[in-house]
Amino acid sequence: MTRAVAITLVYHVLILFHYLIINSTDMSESDFTISSNLILALTRQRALNDFMASPQPRSLLSASLASASSLVLLQLFSRVFTFVLNQALVRLVSPQILGTAAIQFELLLSTILFLSREGVRNALLRSSTNQQDTSTSQKDVGKDILVSNISLLPVLLGIPITVASASLYLNTSSSSTSSQPHFRLSVVIYALAAFFELLSEPLYIRAQNELRFDIRVRAEGTAVALKTFTAFIMLVTLSSDWALVAFAVGQAVYGLALLLSFLRVYGRTARFWPKKAQITVHDNTKTQYFDDELLHLSAAMTGQSVVKHFLTEGDKFLVSRLSPLADQGGYAIASNYGSLVARIVFQPIEETSRVFFSKTLSVSSTPPPEAFQMASNILLTLLLLFTHLLLLLVTFAPPYLRLAVSMLLPPRYLTTSAPKILQTYVYYIPMMAFNGILEAFFASTATSADLRAQSRWMLVFSIGFVIAAVVLSQFLELGDAGLVWANIANLTLRAIYAWTFVKRFFLQREAGQIVSWTKAVPPLPVLVSFVLSAITTRWSESMYHNYPLSIRGQINHIAVGVACLAGCLTAWYV
Repeated sequence: MTRAVAITLVYHVLILFHYLIINSTDMSESDFTISSNLILALTRQRALNDFMASPQPRSLLSASLASASSLVLLQLFSRVFTFVLNQALVRLVSPQILGTAAIQFELLLSTILFLSREGVRNALLRSSTNQQDTSTSQKDVGKDILVSNISLLPVLLGIPITVASASLYLNTSSSSTSSQPHFRLSVVIYALAAFFELLSEPLYIRAQNELRFDIRVRAEGTAVALKTFTAFIMLVTLSSDWALVAFAVGQAVYGLALLLSFLRVYGRTARFWPKKAQITVHDNTKTQYFDDELLHLSAAMTGQSVVKHFLTEGDKFLVSRLSPLADQGGYAIASNYGSLVARIVFQPIEETSRVFFSKTLSVSSTPPPEAFQMASNILLTLLLLFTHLLLLLVTFAPPYLRLAVSMLLPPRYLTTSAPKILQTYVYYIPMMAFNGILEAFFASTATSADLRAQSRWMLVFSIGFVIAAVVLSQFLELGDAGLVWANIANLTLRAIYAWTFVKRFFLQREAGQIVSWTKAVPPLPVLVSFVLSAITTRWSESMYHNYPLSIRGQINHIAVGVACLAGCLTAWYV
């Protein structure tokens, strides 16, 4: 790929991406209704329609579906654009540069953001504010100020966390990493980018609680477009010595664009320092800064986020320390390809579900029976959808992965660990889906006692993950793929723990009969069709194993897969 062709390709995708993102929030309510009905038809769940008569559940579910649809659209085009960009990047930068930027710098960024905001963000999803109601009482106004003050904690926490994380990374980086041109400057810019993003967090939380999801879609869509375009232009126009700076500046542009987009909506009422509020309790007036209940919940969730972050990003932690930079580049490109579906579909569903469950099953109130039925239907519908995804990947991905890898990866990456890592992602992707939705339910409904109990189990899972990762990658010599297998085992245990909580949650509210794992398993004819297709496609792979790895050379093998897929879809719908 020449630079001229790369620039032309990325430019046209950018124009298309930006146009669709800017217009994505113009979708009508009927579009979202079609999307929801499609999901229900695919998963053969009809019970949800019985509970849509109430205006409040309908409004919340409609807003949640709007959010999911918009976020999926945002993720789709942002990931497609990123995919096109990565295809050009792997030909413009070395594996060492890609490993440093996509593994180590991204790990630094996610560590700062996760530790600063995750606990507060999840806790405040349960709050009820009246920021759009001008007729609220003085008592409600004071409570809203207390809740709003808590939303400022990510900014205040972010300053010391950013400084500490960046300093620790700079002082512990290997010589091969720190000796790269402009390494320290790039780290400083990444830290600044994280702080820009944290400044937008109070406004993000406000938009989420007001169910104004279109603000986020526009903000993130614009930010992603500017980030990728900036990084690509710098990589093309500057020498290779500035490659790390190009990635860093792109991330800084993302954070700044996100902040400016939210300020464009909330600028006149935005504030970044806590404000005193007068609260009356039992005829006694007192001055305070934070809502005590939400503050304690935020502290509990923030403490838990430390362990959860290690479990989520544990593979990157170990890769950055155990693997050479070239292999880190191979891991990065395999991770980007492997998690494409997860980021396009699963992440928006998980984030939207967290909002929906938090508002529907708020622990601070007593939800009606219809709310439990609706929440269980949504949860089981998604689990059933993910079970079908698991069957599709396990059946069709392994026989055709060799062909796909030979077409997607540049030749110099075929000798890295990337192909083996992509093989493990066949099983990793469904586990991310199951664990994501179950932990979203847990985070939305758990009490402080539940969070403390989960933290203890998370610590056990962390120790198990480290042991499994070392044994699989070093002693069994599975390399970087062993880290992914350890992550799969970790996600499985976490999903089982979250499912146990779900069962207990409904049983304690005398609604245990509406939740059963059998409702997340497809009918027997569907399972049989996938088993037969798995046998057929693997036989076909063995028959055409020695044929050229091209579409023309593997056309008959591809035809067998298409026929089997058609049979599975037919069994699915019948």
